[in-house]
Amino acid sequence: MRILELIEYYFAHHVIFSAALMLLVGYFFGQLAERIKLPAITGYILAGVVIGSSGLRLIRPANMEMLYVVSELTLSFIAVIIGGEFSFHKLRLYGKNILILTLAQMLLTFVLVSFGLCLAGLPAYISFVLGAISAATAPAATVVIVEKLKAKGKFVDYLYGIVALDDAGTVILFSVAFALSASMMGQVELVLSTALWHAFSEILYSIFVGAIAGLAIHYTTIKKRNLNEIKILALGFIFLSTSISISLGLSPLIANMTLGMVLVNLSSKHVRILFTFEPLTSVLYAIFFSIAGAELRLGVFADFSILLAGFAYITLRMLGKYGGIFMASSCLKMDKGIRNYLGLSLFPQAGVAIGLVLFVQASPVVHNASAAVQADIAKMINIVLMSVFFNEIVGPPLSKFAIIKNLKGRVS
Repeated sequence: MRILELIEYYFAHHVIFSAALMLLVGYFFGQLAERIKLPAITGYILAGVVIGSSGLRLIRPANMEMLYVVSELTLSFIAVIIGGEFSFHKLRLYGKNILILTLAQMLLTFVLVSFGLCLAGLPAYISFVLGAISAATAPAATVVIVEKLKAKGKFVDYLYGIVALDDAGTVILFSVAFALSASMMGQVELVLSTALWHAFSEILYSIFVGAIAGLAIHYTTIKKRNLNEIKILALGFIFLSTSISISLGLSPLIANMTLGMVLVNLSSKHVRILFTFEPLTSVLYAIFFSIAGAELRLGVFADFSILLAGFAYITLRMLGKYGGIFMASSCLKMDKGIRNYLGLSLFPQAGVAIGLVLFVQASPVVHNASAAVQADIAKMINIVLMSVFFNEIVGPPLSKFAIIKNLKGRVS
């Protein structure tokens, strides 16, 4: 313990030390995870738990805040990669089915979680918000596993499509649920039409920012031959798209997915542009998932009522995600691999869910509410944190299992 105290005293204040620790400990745990047939990102997350606030506390909160820029950039690259799969050819082939599958799993998840938690004794205004948050799926784990396995084909196209639409759909669903919940709390001035307009305007403005950035990359690189010049221009406009989206309260995920979609459909260099990111991604992924692990709070497991509500939330969310895909794909008479395994790839949950729950916490509606309502909101935050902890650990191995099973089924 004396060694840890010395490290904490002399080095832990420096953000570069925190980044080094995440890379080195993350690498060790990542290698360990792969040896026991788990995804490396599960090891990165566990490394973050060990060195973060729930473990050895070697990462200071101030350093975590400075490292958030890595998370934002990593999610930006992931969003561009997802958007890069949305060629018009694929949209014509799969667009309708992707939309149906997305709506089916989102709505079933919302209904099961909302009404299930109501029946379990949680207030309706909390249950509806949790139902909306439960629809969110984390794209990061999905993209990393697909890239690691070098998976291609219809299964991956559907998976990327659903993950992309999930973000926009969750924003709309959350806006409706929060408006209804606010009225239940007595904040009747927050009307549904205002909430819906806010959600749609956020999505539309995010698409606009991403489209402009994508067009800018296309027209500034169209005559370039030097790969370094292409990389500088592409990174510059991706960073710009991300910073503008965050500054204006828009969705950087939607903006950069749109950017990727514009590139794949306009630029003959889109493959080269995406390829230039590859040397950066492995380092960013290691730090990104270590940060995610360092943010997880083991303390939420200390309250038995949180454990019960969290278990119900996690179980109902899994049933909704898997059941929605299974039923919709069965009705559409889709491949057995998609029907049986696609739903298993939608369990990871992180950034969007945490962002939405923090939005609720910071809302004037909650600040003006009674002490009892604020206590319920605190309970809701802990339920989401418990879900994030569980799904970030269990979700990636299940996603890997689903993708591998689908690949084997396709070969046989």
